[in-house]
Amino acid sequence: MRAGLFLVLLLTPLAAMADPVRVATFHTDLSAKGPGLMLRDILRGDAAGAVAAVDATRADILVLQDVDYDLHGVGLSAFADLLATDYPFRLALRPNTGMGTGLDLDGDGRLGGAADAQGFGFFSGDGGMAVLSRFPILADQMRDFSAMLWADLPDALLFEGMGEEARAVQRLSSVGHWEVPVQLPSGAVLRLLTFHATTPVFDGPEDRNGRRNADEIAFWPALIDGRLPFAPTQGPWVLLGSANADPQAGDGRRDAIAALLAHPALTDPLPGTVTAEYPQTGPLRLDYVLPQAGIAVTGTGVGEGVPHRPVWVDLDL
Repeated sequence: MRAGLFLVLLLTPLAAMADPVRVATFHTDLSAKGPGLMLRDILRGDAAGAVAAVDATRADILVLQDVDYDLHGVGLSAFADLLATDYPFRLALRPNTGMGTGLDLDGDGRLGGAADAQGFGFFSGDGGMAVLSRFPILADQMRDFSAMLWADLPDALLFEGMGEEARAVQRLSSVGHWEVPVQLPSGAVLRLLTFHATTPVFDGPEDRNGRRNADEIAFWPALIDGRLPFAPTQGPWVLLGSANADPQAGDGRRDAIAALLAHPALTDPLPGTVTAEYPQTGPLRLDYVLPQAGIAVTGTGVGEGVPHRPVWVDLDL
């Protein structure tokens, strides 16, 4: 088992799978500003809203964002154990958030700040991702693209003033880009293409975050089209996560998310839906579940949550 991988396999019987398979994503807002604080909050009952939002999805496979990572998965397990649905298969990798670079990436003259990390984070593991599944996760077949350098993305939108040292170190993923295979009871393997892109704001005129957000989104068409040094994903697959970009509203470079949604290799079953709302921005579409073209979609839904809402799609596989 590779370093930094947390995987739990609880040997409990799987219930017979109803057809279709429900796949969901949810930006939980569970992350706290210090190691162990998310766990403290969960144990004292502060995660009740997130638990209710997840329970309402009744998802078979669930991808979570903004869940703090710890080596043994204690925080994730504490949250999963509160859920009405039993998810015996759980996976988390160490995210790029809070991972030190040794460089002054934000140019403020100081080292070690949250914005100097590979992804903005107050500590290593701050605001990571996780997968909860009723079905086996094939961890030995998963692919983690999170170490890929930003400069290595074809036609990368690197900002003016980004020095050679930064180009040689700065990763593309602010949190992570993963391909996670899940084996369904039928024997088919569904591959989850998941990520959590940076917010395209909170920077300066160089538009560091806006450019990176666009390129984190652009990674997926490049992978699907075979323009990266990785083999294209084998189907069936579903692309899901928090893109932090709306094709019609809000800040950011909208071309990247618009191009992704228009890609012929996938379908968009929830066009124009609202998945998040902030007082400063109003309603936005930031969270997505986008199945591979050709997979039958038999149902969709957007739940309740503050400020993000869970999104799910029923797939006939």
